[in-house]
Amino acid sequence: MKIVWARHPHPNNFHRENLGIFGKLLINVKREQSGFNRRMFNEDFMRIFLFSDRGDRNLFNITSNDDELKARLLECVRTRYELHPVNDVIKRMVGNIAESLLWFGDSYYFVTDDLKREKVYISSLAADRTFHFFGVYFQFFPKRHERHLNTVDQEPQREFRILDRSKLMHFRCPRSIKRMLSAQNAILASIDNHENSAADFFPHATHEDPSPQCDFDFRKWRDTQDHALYRATRETGWNCRKYYSSKTSDFFDCHRLIRFRRNQLKLRDGILEQLSSEFTRVGKQYRTGFHFAVTPTNALPSVADLDKLEARLSREEAGLAEVKDFCLGH
Repeated sequence: MKIVWARHPHPNNFHRENLGIFGKLLINVKREQSGFNRRMFNEDFMRIFLFSDRGDRNLFNITSNDDELKARLLECVRTRYELHPVNDVIKRMVGNIAESLLWFGDSYYFVTDDLKREKVYISSLAADRTFHFFGVYFQFFPKRHERHLNTVDQEPQREFRILDRSKLMHFRCPRSIKRMLSAQNAILASIDNHENSAADFFPHATHEDPSPQCDFDFRKWRDTQDHALYRATRETGWNCRKYYSSKTSDFFDCHRLIRFRRNQLKLRDGILEQLSSEFTRVGKQYRTGFHFAVTPTNALPSVADLDKLEARLSREEAGLAEVKDFCLGH
């Protein structure tokens, strides 16, 4: 095993790996082992920006006391949108961070200086291979087979790469969201493990009875699973993609939509708050007293907007169509 001080992190291009017992203990395999409902929930919850943005609106207010340094920090992820490129920069970072937080609870970016070009590059790191222990951040890479086009294939040994904390941006899942997801995902895992257990109740055909009668009521089994899903997702507000279900009312669907969207916006605002603090901390290495702040504009929905909509719904001044248009169209 090799331990190195790394000025630059290992890129996220993984080859054929041999994890071994030690690697399986360290590397998080939640994503590969997750069940159907967990994957479906994460896909829905990470869609924080739902509307079709034409690039003609400012989605974020970005304030800084050094516009040149701000541009350097954001230039590395500039996209094809020329009118408001910052929109896509922040949207992409928030989306990537949200995806990592949902699966692993943490998200990491690393700042690399290109002294020749006088540019700053910020690249994401694999959260399942990045760890921190007593303030020390490191990457772990198991034995692997690396194939290269122009050189001989290599088989590096296990490696710990200690990272420079001053160049690392670490994002954490807000505590309230993390606690809520932990409680829900534990039940979703149990439901997914027994998703196809109903097949075990089929009686086996025998030579004496080739068409055995089955008295198991599969409708009650399905209803039991649906009730378990709805109870598990009560706090998050996820409706399990069961719109227009005969088991739910319009009142149920409206309040679920509002609660789910509110949790998404809380996650979005938490990520933006951490982006502000992390960009400020990193920018102070280039200029003392640097400040960076990013907040959503009125073009994006807010928690206050949802609170007002919920109050109108309780007074019977809003209906399902308006709630769906607001929650699924913004």
